[in-house]
Amino acid sequence: MKLLNKKIIVTGGSQGLGKEIAKHCLLEGASVAICGRNVDVLNEAYNELLQFKQDKQHLISHKCDVADKKEVADFVSKCCESFGTIDVLINNAGIHGSKNTVDDPEFDLGNWINAISVNLYGALYACLSVIPHMKKNGHGKIINLSGGGATSPMPGMSAYAASKAALVRVTETFALELKPYGIDVNAVAPGAMNTRLLEDVLNNGKGKVTDAYYQNAIKQKESGGTPLNKGAELCVYLASEESNGVTGKLISAVWDDWKNLHNHLKELDSDIYALRRIVPEDRGLEF
Repeated sequence: MKLLNKKIIVTGGSQGLGKEIAKHCLLEGASVAICGRNVDVLNEAYNELLQFKQDKQHLISHKCDVADKKEVADFVSKCCESFGTIDVLINNAGIHGSKNTVDDPEFDLGNWINAISVNLYGALYACLSVIPHMKKNGHGKIINLSGGGATSPMPGMSAYAASKAALVRVTETFALELKPYGIDVNAVAPGAMNTRLLEDVLNNGKGKVTDAYYQNAIKQKESGGTPLNKGAELCVYLASEESNGVTGKLISAVWDDWKNLHNHLKELDSDIYALRRIVPEDRGLEF
């Protein structure tokens, strides 16, 4: 088992990819804590995940809004009381937020700001709560779920794109700051999955996101999208000791040969798998 005796927190673990990640962590021998905002959905996920727990493992579920710093701190505190420590933090909780172009008269500033609060501040609050425990232990893993919003413009969903791009730069920066303490920090792009976020676009995005994006969402729904297990398996790898030293990277579960990254630590000490500015020379141009 790759995660035997590891103590892992998965935010947004009550549905979709978060629940799939929690399942894979349990199957690999970890004790897991999940959180979510909807108590009914959270309880349903907890009962579903119980079937994957062995006798010596712990499974915790706790209502928590990651945009609330105090609730996050209380959740982490409860996890530490039950687990004794925290080895891995997986920041999965996320929302699309506002689905309007900036010139739309109905542009929803409140929802725009809320997306930043959940996607960026929520991850930050969780990091601030677990890092002291990881520093004390001399090791730890932080995994931030990013995705396509970090690497491409998303007309009609600028809050989502901005928060995810910011989360990658936070990942890169924290990786450098925490490297002396044996803490690896990475971001994961899990692929285009058919989760509640896709349903959100299909149900609420027509006429707000671009027509091209909406049509792609329909095609994704019909094709089945990227299987959830791909992102979950990458998270297990990054949470395991096998990936020790892989840090500060944005890794695609679909496109990257991530299973062998630990064999290329020297090469990874560069701007590979990182967000960087492209200059004319990179494209064979001079101007």
